[in-house]
Amino acid sequence: MKVLITGIDGYIGTQMAQVFISAGHDITGIDTGFYREGWLYNGVKFSPKVITKDTRQITLEDLKGFDAVISLADLSNDPLGNQDPKNTYEINHKAIIRLAKLAKKAGVKRFIYSSSCSIYGVAKDGLVDENSEVLPQTTYAKCKLLVEQDLKKLADNNFSPTYMRNATVFGASPRMRFDLVVNNLSGIAWTQKEIRLSSDGTPWRPLVHILDVCEAFLTVLEAPEKLVHNQIFNVGSTTGNYQIKDIAKIIGKVFPGCKVSFGKSDGDTRSYKVSFEKIKKTFPKLKIKRTVEYSAKELKDIFKKVQMSKEVFEFRGFTRLKEIEHLKKTGQINKEFFWN
Repeated sequence: MKVLITGIDGYIGTQMAQVFISAGHDITGIDTGFYREGWLYNGVKFSPKVITKDTRQITLEDLKGFDAVISLADLSNDPLGNQDPKNTYEINHKAIIRLAKLAKKAGVKRFIYSSSCSIYGVAKDGLVDENSEVLPQTTYAKCKLLVEQDLKKLADNNFSPTYMRNATVFGASPRMRFDLVVNNLSGIAWTQKEIRLSSDGTPWRPLVHILDVCEAFLTVLEAPEKLVHNQIFNVGSTTGNYQIKDIAKIIGKVFPGCKVSFGKSDGDTRSYKVSFEKIKKTFPKLKIKRTVEYSAKELKDIFKKVQMSKEVFEFRGFTRLKEIEHLKKTGQINKEFFWN
């Protein structure tokens, strides 16, 4: 299939392009290029065609001839969204719906949206699934819900959207992110040999490895339309629900000599455990199999290979909020997040 991936030069997009091209698909990417400096190691075999363009500036012509659009690009993550809610809504909601409408007009049949389990927000009892009440706590999560709701209105016989509610992603990518919990704690364990949590670590989070996410998207792309049309899928494994304290303990054991300690509750109300039975039953051949322990070992090997220093770990290019603040401060982007 001929596929367009927005956000292709990001943390997930870099790996997704490799997975899709390996599977034989014709891939083109669109990316504004905010995070291209954050390159930790050489881990790509294929170089897809990439158009440097803000998603808000995508035209009808850009979308003609594609069979599917994978929508990854937005302002990520919670701290950035909370700092600038206005622009987050413009980019993470309005721009994506505009993209979807243009894609439909251009004759693109499939639209796979990268949503988030953060939509669930707070879930005190049991596992939440695709039919559960949603209580998004942040601007970022609220935008995810708004996009899902508006995309559903566009679904018809000629346009088939699917909504992928990813668990919190972890794992190695050449265009690394160290503002995600497993990656962050692994970096701290390597550079400081101590994980000191300010919280008690009791909140629950569902986690999923980056390659498992890419393979899930590939499975949905290649699935018969009737299986995925206008469907929500939580992306992860039910065994991948962890308390933050357990994540820290697992990572502490993988990195030699790493001490782990905890503080008190920090008032973060976000805590939820997610069921991933729907994606498992719909696609029995899809295996969500990579664990936190697997990833910690994977990251340790990469850190050793590149001899990662504390300065590299803390480099702004590996943290979304730091890089955006740098681009603003140096006048490279304006207040609406367009390049100057």
